[in-house]
Order: sequence, then C-alpha cells, then structure tokens
Amino acid sequence: MTERPRLTVVGAGPAGLAAALAAAARGVHVTLVDAADQAGGQFYRQPATALGATRPQALHHQWHTWERLRTGLARHRETGRITHLTDHHVWCVARDPLTGAFGVHALRGAAREESATVRADAVLLATGGYERVLPFPGWTLPGVVTAGGAQAMLKGGLVLPGRTAVVAGSGPLLLPVATGLAAAGARVAALVESARPAALLRRAPALAAQPGKLAEGAGYAARLLRHGVPVLARHTVVAAHGTDRLEAVTVAALGRAGDLRPGSARRIRCDTLAVGHGMLPHTDLAETLGCTLSGTAVRVDDEQRTDVTGVWAAGEATGVGGAGLALAEGHIAGRSAAARLYGTDPDPRGWAAARLARTRLREFARALDAVYEPPEGWADRIPDDTVVCRCEEVTAGEVRGAVATLGAGDLRTVKLLSRAGMGWCQGRMCAPAVAGLTGCPLTPGRRPFARPVPLGVLAGLPDTKAGLPDMKAGPPDTKARPPDTKTGPPDTKAGPPDMDACRPGADGSTPDADTGPPPSGTGSRHTDAGPPDTG
Repeated sequence: MTERPRLTVVGAGPAGLAAALAAAARGVHVTLVDAADQAGGQFYRQPATALGATRPQALHHQWHTWERLRTGLARHRETGRITHLTDHHVWCVARDPLTGAFGVHALRGAAREESATVRADAVLLATGGYERVLPFPGWTLPGVVTAGGAQAMLKGGLVLPGRTAVVAGSGPLLLPVATGLAAAGARVAALVESARPAALLRRAPALAAQPGKLAEGAGYAARLLRHGVPVLARHTVVAAHGTDRLEAVTVAALGRAGDLRPGSARRIRCDTLAVGHGMLPHTDLAETLGCTLSGTAVRVDDEQRTDVTGVWAAGEATGVGGAGLALAEGHIAGRSAAARLYGTDPDPRGWAAARLARTRLREFARALDAVYEPPEGWADRIPDDTVVCRCEEVTAGEVRGAVATLGAGDLRTVKLLSRAGMGWCQGRMCAPAVAGLTGCPLTPGRRPFARPVPLGVLAGLPDTKAGLPDMKAGPPDTKARPPDTKTGPPDTKAGPPDMDACRPGADGSTPDADTGPPPSGTGSRHTDAGPPDTG
C-alpha cells in the first residue's frame, strides 16, 4: 500500500477548513495545525467548552455552514484522513534542503515552550488577518479594545468588555460588534463611523451584485434602530479620557478634506471603546518561505498557488474579503493541492461554482476597501506625546523625528532609529501607524520567525540547518522542486474519497455531501477576522 501524500494546512478558520476537507476528500492525508483549542478560527469562534453555552449559535450567522464544516472535519478525523493539531502555534515553515519536504515548526503547551514539527510534501497557508489599529490620545487606557477584541470576548468568553460602550472607527465590522454588544445587554452609546455615506452610493453597482450582503447590512441597521443605538456617520474619535481606566471619549465630525469641523466635538461617557479600522493579511509565514506579496497580501494564481513550489495560500492572507471568499478560496486551494500532490493537473471545471463565487466576492471586497479607508488626515491629528509603539513606549514625536531629523526613508530605518516595532509584537500593532506618520510605504518586513521563540526550543532542535531558513543565504530558493509526489492513487481500502464533501455552494461554502444542501444566501461575515461583507 503506497503512502498518501501529506498536506499541512496552517489555520483552521473558514479557508483552512474548506481546504482540509477538499484535500482529504481526494485521498490526501491532511494535518490541520491551529493555535486555538477548537476549529473555526475567528469567524466561527466558539465559547470555551467549560462555559457550557446552550445556544452558541445566537452569536453567529452562517451557523449551518459551520455545522457542515464541523461534521466534515469530525468524519475525516475518524477515518484518519485529517489529523487536527490544536494549541499549536506555528513559528516557522521552511523547506528541508536535504529532503525537499517542508518542516512546519510549532510551539505547544500553556507556556509555549514545547516544540513540535510536522513534515509535509506541501503546505497550505490559511493564516487569516489581524486588525489595523490607529492611535489617538488615550488609546492605551484600560477599557479601550479593538472591535474584534470586543467581539472575541463576547463570542469566546461570553462576557461583555463593559456596560456602556462606544464602537468607533471604519468598516462593516463595526455593525455586528455594536449589535452584538447591544443584544448581550450593553448600552451602546454611539456607533462612530468615519466613512462617507456618499461613498457607498458611488460603489452601488458593485455592492448591488451581492444582494445577500446588502440584506445583511439592512438587518444590522434595523437592529441598531431597535436597540436605540445612535449612529454618527462621518465622525471620528479625537481622544479617550480617564485616569485609571476609560471614562469618556471625545468625537467630532469630519469635513470634506478630513479636517475636524469646528464646534462639532462632543464628549460621550463610556467605560468601553471598541475601535477598529479594517484588517491586514497575516503574511509572516509566507514571507519566510519567500512568497511574493502583492501589496500587503500573498500573491496567488487561479489555483491559489503561490510562486513557491508546493505552497498554496487562501483566505485573508491573500487579501481580506470575508468568510464567503475564504471558503471559496480554501476549496479551490484544497482541490488543486490534492491533484498536484498526486502528480496530475487539476480540472478547473470541478470548482466552477467556487471560482464564480471568488470572482464576485473579490469585486465586492474591493468596493468595500474603497469605501472604508482610514479617515483622511488622521496622522496629522496625533499629538507628538501620543504613544504609538506600546511595546517600546515610542511616541509620535520620536517617530516623526526619525524622518525629519535623522533622515529615515523607510519603515525599517525608522524602526532602527526610534525602536518603534522592536517589541513583543514586532510592529504588527504599530506598523500601520508608523507608516502613516512617516509617509513611508507599509511594506512587510521579512522575519525568520512568525512569533517569539524561546532559545531553549531553538537549542533543542536536532539540526537547526534542516528545515529552517538560512538567514545568511538570502531568500529561500523558490524554484526548488517538491519531493516526488506521484505515490499512486488513494488507499481504496479506506473507502473512496467523498468527491462531494467539499463542493461549494452559491456562497462558496463547502458542505459535506450527507449534511444537506448549502444555504441559499450568498454568505456573509461579521467577525473579528475582518469586516463583514455587508456594504
């Protein structure tokens, strides 16, 4: 009996789950590696089992899609086609120069001091995205959280971040956060959105192509009205106030050029501020492998392949666009990887529905990106004494001085001269702000590791030259050939692969064949994994 090819999928959110099910249904052995203790990612974040939630679906939509994904995962785990490794924090993925296989290195355990390595013939990156944070005076006060963070507390911990909240920033994510907090019992004093309402009208043709999304947005608006949440369009947070914790925020209206309208400032009392300005792709692992980026996202072809042989990418890592888009991309990537691992060319007709959903949802995402950009002139309104890099306590004045006084011309030089981005998060939180303050392009910096790694873990590796990037040798060889994956057909004794298990529905979702048809809607999103496609 020939050995099945091995595919490691990093990330168990919508894209990772769709990819894992599609590949496993075609005979590939899939190792699904994720940092959480349950599958679902940020979009399908589940309450901890110990909380005993009786109605977890109350905090979600697309629950039926999640149930199909969960059922498919359980079935493939039972047959041994998928191995699901939870609480594994991947810090590096690299090709072993001796064998051609990939080594996926992770930290596990509560202290993250135990090392684990998964070997694979190919890797699929479904690493998701993270929130863009723009600083303002008082943003470091206790009680100020990201919009996704507030939603994560509610969905994962069944707790409110506070009793009186203001939800602010820009992007569709603000809608489900505000309605979710209000439905859970918090008083939402205001929803503060900096985008221009007229910008939605200018993108009407692209937005109208997804009527399900527009209906979802209308539903959120109705809930805001029902809960009595005031909506302040074309407003922004100027400052947060408090001594030991947040006590109030000042908001003001924005003019046509992004300036603050005189006399429009108002102070709103609250104990929680949930603020966010959209999402950015997680690309650390892809950069370490040498994958080319397009802007801030991983560049892929029609099969979701990167330009590094044996590496696929799907979901928010290739561009933030929502759960429906992530499901479609994951399905395509999983089917493509399965065919390539068996040494055959995939038939694109097999994922025609997913391809159509991907095209439409990408267009919708581009329209939303144009509408929900950060407010103009936000960087000019930040006083010099405002902390920008929380890890190293670097102020806006020090960041500006690195350019104006010391002559820095790019983010890396600003980092070296000011220490902004040298802390624990390595610039993941402050890099967008530093770029805005300095006028430097937001170019991701290639790092050997995607997260901090204890020296003991590195010292304990049997051979640090096998399967780890050689940082002295320059970028990895992206032309390296993968190992011989022509290992024959799947093990027929285990039963034929379920070829319909991951066939996408109209929304790009991936139901299993025996769990009923996909929902009739077009799919949507409303999580801390990024803004929902609501328009």
